[in-house]
Amino acid sequence: MEKIAILCSGGDVSGMNAALKRFVEYSFAKKMVPYFIHNGYEGMIDDHIYPAGYKDVAGIISRGGTKIRSSRSKRFMEEGYRKQAIDNLKAHGIGYVVILGGDGSFKGMQKLSQESDGIRFCGIGATIDNDIAGTDYCLGVDTALNVIKYAIDSIRDTASSFSRAFVIETMGRECGYLTLVSALTSGAEMCLIPEIPYDLERYKTNFQKQIQDGREYFIAVVCEALKNSQEIAKWFENEVGIESRVTVLGHIQRGGNPSVYDRLMAFDFVTYAIDELLKGTECSVVCYSNGGFHTKMIEEVAFQTYKMKPDLLKLGEEYGR
Repeated sequence: MEKIAILCSGGDVSGMNAALKRFVEYSFAKKMVPYFIHNGYEGMIDDHIYPAGYKDVAGIISRGGTKIRSSRSKRFMEEGYRKQAIDNLKAHGIGYVVILGGDGSFKGMQKLSQESDGIRFCGIGATIDNDIAGTDYCLGVDTALNVIKYAIDSIRDTASSFSRAFVIETMGRECGYLTLVSALTSGAEMCLIPEIPYDLERYKTNFQKQIQDGREYFIAVVCEALKNSQEIAKWFENEVGIESRVTVLGHIQRGGNPSVYDRLMAFDFVTYAIDELLKGTECSVVCYSNGGFHTKMIEEVAFQTYKMKPDLLKLGEEYGR
């Protein structure tokens, strides 16, 4: 029987465990032997590669994070360690590998594919940043958005009680997707992301007029990429004239009970990945766009720049007017 492995690389996201469950079950359905690679690329180098069965995925679908753990591997950048990882895969007789991760993980996957001589690889975008080129959706994003939604809704309660401005910093690395979608769907009064220039003077004029008309609090959602949350809080106090607080949501956005949507997406992503590998594709990524799944070659994804949808950016441009 052919052998197939899966690993998680980079930041963990809710939905990875659902993907592991589907991976084991669908591998067996395809008459393949599933393997788990623990600790990401580090585990591939250190031969933390083990057969997986139904007992390994029982009860994990509702858990955040990843049972097989993840890592960021500096060693993997060196050709010698990649050769060691490939030798380990071949020693186990593994001919197919599914990789859950982000852009850096996919670049590593491409290197493996080029150097492995015969092992096939397929990537699944799993990052709450949602910054992978070629796909509209990455695993874990919906759960992260729901965590942020709950946090902003809760903060709004205290903001209104104390007549304050709250600056809420969201994750996203250099991408403002989480920030923009969260601001729009929570009714925030301010949204600052790297993709859209902003004018604080226009915000000031707008907010001061709103205060004159009776507004007593503000919610501002700011992307971590701008590194200016504290500055915006001071701006609220010094320029707008309202007491302010900063809340950095941090890593709570990466964990938690995965949403129904992320569980379903995990199942579909893994199904498409395994099917693509069995077709004979050497190195590809499963993408989701225009309401459907498809695959792209690694070169179309890993070395391309992600761009947010124009219609979403257009909504974001309405802030500050």
